[in-house]
Amino acid sequence: MKYWQETMAVTQRILTELLRRRRSLIFWSIFPISVLILNGFIFAERAKLSMAVAFDNAAPPTLVGAALFFSCLGGSVATVVSEREQQTLKRLFISPLSGTSYFLGIFFAHSFIGAGQTLLIYTAAAFWGASFKGSIFLGLAIIILSIIAYVGLGFILGTQLARRTEDVNALVAAFGVPLLILGGAFMPSSLFPKVLLDIAQFNPIYHMTEALLGVSARNSEFADIAPHLQFLAIFAFVMVITGWLSYRRMLTIEKRL
Repeated sequence: MKYWQETMAVTQRILTELLRRRRSLIFWSIFPISVLILNGFIFAERAKLSMAVAFDNAAPPTLVGAALFFSCLGGSVATVVSEREQQTLKRLFISPLSGTSYFLGIFFAHSFIGAGQTLLIYTAAAFWGASFKGSIFLGLAIIILSIIAYVGLGFILGTQLARRTEDVNALVAAFGVPLLILGGAFMPSSLFPKVLLDIAQFNPIYHMTEALLGVSARNSEFADIAPHLQFLAIFAFVMVITGWLSYRRMLTIEKRL
């Protein structure tokens, strides 16, 4: 009960700070919806699809690439870095709050943000007639695994590579943009040459996009996306463990400073 209360307190604090920064909320809403609209109209024009089918195919990669990536990965990196700059971690050492609760609080906060953006994307897509075709359970599993993977990776990057707030954008751009393009977030993977498709097999964003696209737009069953789910589950597990170890190492370093 103690850990749960502390975790929820950290989660509430982060979400409250976000709600106070209304400009950030507006931009986090405008960006994914803008990408969704662009992708939807491009699909409709180039592939000669109806608007409903075009937005069926545009929603999953937009959610994975434009929404969850920047809010869950970029957001968790920014949170960790800003907490270090604001000396929040120093205050943590003299408070009864445990490091585990702090770690979980940041994770849950960005999970709520990711859930909100999921609703935002699919609500906007539904305006043009799109709908979720497959299993809601499978879709939620893919989204949850994606959020876990992004937040875990965000902890690794935020604790090991970023030292100042201005490092965040460069770090996310350097690691993220090539992975997003190679993952099919901004263009269909069907357009990739074979060599890029072979490389994409090692890209978690590719598996997120393909799995969610299969379930959402093509009504794929579990057997159809099992390889993607297996890769995502393993990757998410590794990211959580590695992110936790990176976080503990950061705490050790901060105590010495």
